[in-house]
Amino acid sequence: QVELVDSGGDLVQSGGSLKLSCAYTGSTMDIKAMGWYRQTPGNQRELVASQTNGEGLYYVDSVKGRFTLSRDNVKNIMYLQMDSLKPEDTAGYYCYAKHYDNRLTWGQGTQVAVSS
Repeated sequence: QVELVDSGGDLVQSGGSLKLSCAYTGSTMDIKAMGWYRQTPGNQRELVASQTNGEGLYYVDSVKGRFTLSRDNVKNIMYLQMDSLKPEDTAGYYCYAKHYDNRLTWGQGTQVAVSS
């Protein structure tokens, strides 16, 4: 069973950068995809970026060209590099893993706040 611990959220100014990390432990053999969602109060979680086995990378349109998803399979850490941050990027960010049986495992979330 995999466990996820995400970190790296902070308060930054508009135009700044942050790098979120998601450390994962346990068996990853049954993981089909990993990535990041974000959520603001009163809204549903939005898929920001993901990497699916055999299907490459996905980014929501609003972050294309600004965010980069990567994984270090030696250290077992997934990253979300966020550049040119905007106030509308303010949200709780949650890493996730989707298993081949469609179960989802979540990190506890890390807060990103971008001031204008």
